[in-house]
Amino acid sequence: MTLKIQDVPDDIIREEYVKRYTLKSGEKLNSSRSVANHLRGYFSNSKTCESFVMIYLNSQHELIETKILFTGTIATAAIYPRELVKSVLIDFPGTAAVIISHNHPSGTNTPSSPDFTITKKIKTALESIDVELLDHIILGADFYSFADHNQI
Repeated sequence: MTLKIQDVPDDIIREEYVKRYTLKSGEKLNSSRSVANHLRGYFSNSKTCESFVMIYLNSQHELIETKILFTGTIATAAIYPRELVKSVLIDFPGTAAVIISHNHPSGTNTPSSPDFTITKKIKTALESIDVELLDHIILGADFYSFADHNQI
């Protein structure tokens, strides 16, 4: 029996891509481009819905884990800063810094006004528990880095 790629469920393809092509625990993300490349596999459903991902890093900014936290609709994903704080404290208590990311299914990389607002709220929430927000990456056709544009 020959299996064709279109017969394989999307979640299986995403899991395999993530397993093969993303960085592993203990590795470093050296630039916003390397972060964007690392995140591509987590946004395999990027044409149909917006998702929010957080990268957890230790005190040497080495990767602990990358996790999809929220998935929404084609135009939005509800993001709750308290849930990010809860995830850091409960799921990954060794976290010293994070990088957050979401996709724009439209393909645009330009941050919206709500993107700036939620980034500020998340940064404030994380600072309250001594966790540094290093960047917010928006993935579209290419990517936008808040850190590269001095927006963090």
